[in-house]
Amino acid sequence: MSLASLVALSTLTTGVNASEKDPYLWLENVEGEKALNWVKQQNTQSLSYLKGQDTYQTIYENTLSIVNDKERIPYAGERGGYYYNFWRDENHVKGIYRRTTLEEYKKDKPKWETILDVDALAKADGVSWVYKGMSCLYPKYERCLLSLSRGGADATVVREFDMTTKAFVKDGFTLPEAKSAISWKDENSVFVGTDFGEGSLTDSGYPGVVKVWQRNTPLSEAKTLYKADKTSVSAGGYTVYDGDDKYHFIYDGTSFYTRDMYLLENEKQIKFPIPNDASIVGLNNGKFFVQLKSAWNGFAQAEVIYADIKDVNKKDIKFTSFIKPSEKRSIEGLSFTKSAILVTVMDDVKNKVFRYLPKQNGTWQIDQVKFPETGTISLFNTDPERDDFFVTYTDFLTPASLYLVDGKTLEFSKLKGAKSHFDTSKFVAKQQFATSKDGTQVPYFIVHKKGMKLDGKNPTLLYAYGGFEVSMQPFYSASIGKNWLENDGVYVLANIRGGGEYGPRWHQAALKKNRHKAFEDFEAVAEQLIADKVTKPQHLGIQGGSNGGLLVGTAFTRRPDLYNAVICQVPLLDMKRFNQLLAGASWMGEYGNPDNADEWQYIKTYSPYHNLDKDKQYPKVFFTTSTRDDRVHPGHARKMVAKMKDMDIDVLYFENLEGGHAGAANNEQRAMVSSLTYVYLMDQLK
Repeated sequence: MSLASLVALSTLTTGVNASEKDPYLWLENVEGEKALNWVKQQNTQSLSYLKGQDTYQTIYENTLSIVNDKERIPYAGERGGYYYNFWRDENHVKGIYRRTTLEEYKKDKPKWETILDVDALAKADGVSWVYKGMSCLYPKYERCLLSLSRGGADATVVREFDMTTKAFVKDGFTLPEAKSAISWKDENSVFVGTDFGEGSLTDSGYPGVVKVWQRNTPLSEAKTLYKADKTSVSAGGYTVYDGDDKYHFIYDGTSFYTRDMYLLENEKQIKFPIPNDASIVGLNNGKFFVQLKSAWNGFAQAEVIYADIKDVNKKDIKFTSFIKPSEKRSIEGLSFTKSAILVTVMDDVKNKVFRYLPKQNGTWQIDQVKFPETGTISLFNTDPERDDFFVTYTDFLTPASLYLVDGKTLEFSKLKGAKSHFDTSKFVAKQQFATSKDGTQVPYFIVHKKGMKLDGKNPTLLYAYGGFEVSMQPFYSASIGKNWLENDGVYVLANIRGGGEYGPRWHQAALKKNRHKAFEDFEAVAEQLIADKVTKPQHLGIQGGSNGGLLVGTAFTRRPDLYNAVICQVPLLDMKRFNQLLAGASWMGEYGNPDNADEWQYIKTYSPYHNLDKDKQYPKVFFTTSTRDDRVHPGHARKMVAKMKDMDIDVLYFENLEGGHAGAANNEQRAMVSSLTYVYLMDQLK
């Protein structure tokens, strides 16, 4: 679309002003010379100021040593008897993909076999590659689809890779750069969705056409299986194995929270008889498991049910309840082993894991895996061919530890543990609740030094996300501990509505016209911290990224009196145009459609870009984004900063020229961006 067309589309109606054209649209030209010159000018000013602070170098060295720590846990995924790990350090800036055996992995210093050196590949290709994952063919896992991104973007190139020869497959499956969806159908064919040309992508910029591509044939001859509507988010196909049986699925993501699911049998597509907001969460012993997002056919919201996959085409298909949520307990996920189903739940934002063993009478024997009940538990390396599995446990003051769990006895042994980078014995972490405007109890965690004085003078950082049913759970952060807590800072993690901490009801409570509930929850936590004399506005800072960037952007425009520091990262801010930028159209299920006059009426009440007021006193906000972020357009942050500067509002801005939506492409960039935020916080809040 031309710049003139963009200008024509930019007529806005704000809640305060008459319609006017957006004078900052030129900053949406991501790699335009004028826009990039503006970015470099802002970067120079901000970096000069932040790196000029006395605290910067120490914090940077602390952070770089943490991210390059060779003693950190090398998490590994099991495939075909090997344990694979992607590793970055100061000698492997872009990373190496490597493997070892279980026997070696149990050792303190395993011997690793390098499969792919991304640094060497980037040098050979002359491209700043960022590793984006390997999808390997079951059950041998010898052929893999490697995804590589230029500078960290979501768009990737795909190349077929041979694990045995450690080389790319000559004339193998290869895709040029695009936001593709590709997965194995069998050893000689793949499901593929990519940019096939006009009409092949959805309005969100994702694949809308699903094809089967046969080996040794051109992509142009791939056979079309399914075509989604342009208004869908994305479509794709994948294969699921259940013992010796293999099933092919096609999905059509009709919105961010709804999808139509099909079972592919030969040439026939059989639609699953489930609500379009439900999710298929597993396949085991011929049963497919479904988690509901809304009450349905006598089953409760968030309940997990199952039915025989052979009955998918029957009108009288029978579903059976597997597990129900409760007011305080949400169901996080199911994992399948040879003999059991493992269920991870969250009770008041802390994890528990249960093993469900089937009994002959059709009921289940339920046993809890006895990990502490104060933190976050993650399961991985579960396999339907064995019972043992891996677990990691962490909380705010406990570095992550990796355990091997005996699937029969549920006893576990520690395999590896991350070292502590700060003295956790000096600190305390606890959960508290704030009362939101409508009376809802909102949980939050607070971490601080023991014996902290409640005098309102403690520099405090409040973090939240509040969207897309994403849960914020306890975690250990060496950089927060070393750079913030040890410097007398207080860290607060708020579990506001919009997230998934209490299941879909917690998320749906802040959707679309109820978005303000998330903002009110956030403000309630801030006000509680002030009422408890933990801090006061001049010492209170807030941070959020992506949807959390929208959250803190809205927070400081709604209540600038509450905060003295705002870290707004890779944010959405122009909520009139978010659906026209990159993947933005896919998020209308979360926020609403600003092109719909009725929905714009509530969106405009909080859109940060439209609620700036030159007569208000704002804190000095620090915005960060990435030129290579092809998910949330960097134009959001660019335009917000330009508008604020034209209003003579003091602001800081840093845009990494690579790094994608994660904001950084390697450990040095990650350490630098992280260090800038701590320097900024200390400067603003001390």
